[in-house]
Amino acid sequence: MMTTACSFLSGENHSPSPVISFIKSQKGTPLLVSDKYIFKLNKATTTSGCSDNNGDCGANATCSYNATTSAVKCTCKAGYTNTGSAVNVVCIDSCTVNNGDCGANATCSYNATINAVECTCTDGYIYTGSASQDIRTVNISANANWAQNGLTIAGGNGAGGATNQLNWPYGFVVDDDQTVIIADSWNNRIMQWTNGDTTNGQVVAGGNGAGSGLNQLTMPTDVLIDNATDSLIICDPGNQRVVRWSRRSGTIQGEILIDSITCYGLAMDEQIYLYVSDYVKQEVRRYQGCDKIGILVAGGNGQGSGLNQLSYPTFLFVDGQQNVYVSEWQNHRVMKWNKGAIEGIVVAGGQGAGSALTQLNGPLGIIVDTLGALYVVDEFNYRAMRWTQGATQGTVIVGDNGQGAGANQFYNPYGVSFDRYGNLFVLDAGNGRVQRFSIE
Repeated sequence: MMTTACSFLSGENHSPSPVISFIKSQKGTPLLVSDKYIFKLNKATTTSGCSDNNGDCGANATCSYNATTSAVKCTCKAGYTNTGSAVNVVCIDSCTVNNGDCGANATCSYNATINAVECTCTDGYIYTGSASQDIRTVNISANANWAQNGLTIAGGNGAGGATNQLNWPYGFVVDDDQTVIIADSWNNRIMQWTNGDTTNGQVVAGGNGAGSGLNQLTMPTDVLIDNATDSLIICDPGNQRVVRWSRRSGTIQGEILIDSITCYGLAMDEQIYLYVSDYVKQEVRRYQGCDKIGILVAGGNGQGSGLNQLSYPTFLFVDGQQNVYVSEWQNHRVMKWNKGAIEGIVVAGGQGAGSALTQLNGPLGIIVDTLGALYVVDEFNYRAMRWTQGATQGTVIVGDNGQGAGANQFYNPYGVSFDRYGNLFVLDAGNGRVQRFSIE
């Protein structure tokens, strides 16, 4: 008699199998038999448990074998979803599981070219999300300081419609190449200023006068970069819509994503949801896929100062947990609405309009760093502030030198952003310029 190591499998259970021993006869017939378990000899040639019938993982999964633990691991192939468990993998066509998360207004299919599930909107719907988007996550030291004199990197040549000018710009975004894209509101266009060229910008959307045509914008207020589709998502409140314009050369018009909305601010999270503030309905909605109705995530209880209300919501920021930060211009506060919450939490201001460090006066652009510190531009105090997480008052980081056009002054700041190096950018609307403040 001799002993031989073996592993066992239970039906379709693909859990890691312990190595056991059993007694076998001289003829090799197993003496330990059960009608529930099948014992499989680990022959010397079986260096991979995947060589026999794909490790019983099935046709829709790939098999991997860990020789150290003698464990077989089954992983669903692209286009398939595990509807079983970590130890009992069952791979089903992803499109048959909740329509591949495409939503009710789309059809699901597998695209072999991109090796992924693809959602195609049904007639009358346009996809509002993508596989990648501009998520501005910044790592800023708690002790960071910035130069107090800014450098003009866009505009600054007086209000006007020339390519070296801006006219009351509202929102903007800075990409990883330090290219600045600006909603040049009173010029009814979106401008792009590349890093290093402070002389002239380029019209990348609109610029054909105010109007409702697909080649026009009316008082755009905010803009996002969608990297996956190489396009811009734009708030076009004068036409009560959100539109998308391709960034590819030769683009002459956009397409409507959402209509019947008086949008002001935009944000996109890591789950490809688009967030839009509506300053007439006093609410913020989240949109997924081909959805044109959206889900209420903040406000929606009429205009007011209650914790479940908003008053003129403008710019937004969404963190990695889908918590929504809302700048409320008329309540002089910034609110944080945790995911699924029915009311918000005051994280800055909320003490009435004023210039004290506990107050804001017309807050607009906001951004939150990885430490949870909030940065906000304070329009009528002509300053940018930082509020650390849980603080009852903020600190001034730039500005607060009165209204003016000096390098250390603002005239109605509207937007704030960072580049990947931590340099601070402020959109100075009244002076028609964007200022960069170097981190020290």
